[in-house]
Amino acid sequence: MKKRTLIKICGLTTMSDIEAVNEYKPDIAGFVLFYEKSRRNNTIEHAAELLRMLSDEIKKAAVVVSPTLDQIRQIEAAGFDYIQIHGKLDTALLNEIHLPVLRAFNVTDLGQYETYRNCPQITGYVFDAMEPGSGKIFDWRLVKKLPRDEKLFLLAGGLHAGNVKEAINSMNPDGVDVSSGVEYEDRPGKDPEKIAVFIKNVRNPE
Repeated sequence: MKKRTLIKICGLTTMSDIEAVNEYKPDIAGFVLFYEKSRRNNTIEHAAELLRMLSDEIKKAAVVVSPTLDQIRQIEAAGFDYIQIHGKLDTALLNEIHLPVLRAFNVTDLGQYETYRNCPQITGYVFDAMEPGSGKIFDWRLVKKLPRDEKLFLLAGGLHAGNVKEAINSMNPDGVDVSSGVEYEDRPGKDPEKIAVFIKNVRNPE
């Protein structure tokens, strides 16, 4: 029996986004925080409002870049289930985090993968393109050769309904992570129809 692939919908910013994920039930909802360069950035206050409306069935992930300890404490207080960290993450800071950590990699820093494999705080890895959130795909062969362990292996970067079956069949990830691939073409926000088709294609990858 083929394992169930986890689904993470990332970059939620509006109540309409929350309504869409509540309807179609991905496993994890992601919220970008403390990163003003991203058009999907939320303040911690706005994210907390969205979390209150999110279904209890869906896990909540804070997505951050090189966070400070103060930012981590705000995330913990807001009620997130995971913290997904891009950019810098030193051992001293990692030891201060009380949430399961998803360590994000892009194609330029895969050499650090072995560094985190023995860290008990690391629950899983997110493998993304060089520019996270850009909607650009990367060469999956770069991560296919990495040794797998018991931690979650999540594939991101340019996924959408049209290629997610291929991604699952090729990479056999524990989960897939999508953001721009389920957004409207002509305005901000998530497109419920794209979310529905993406999730359908993940649940039925054959």
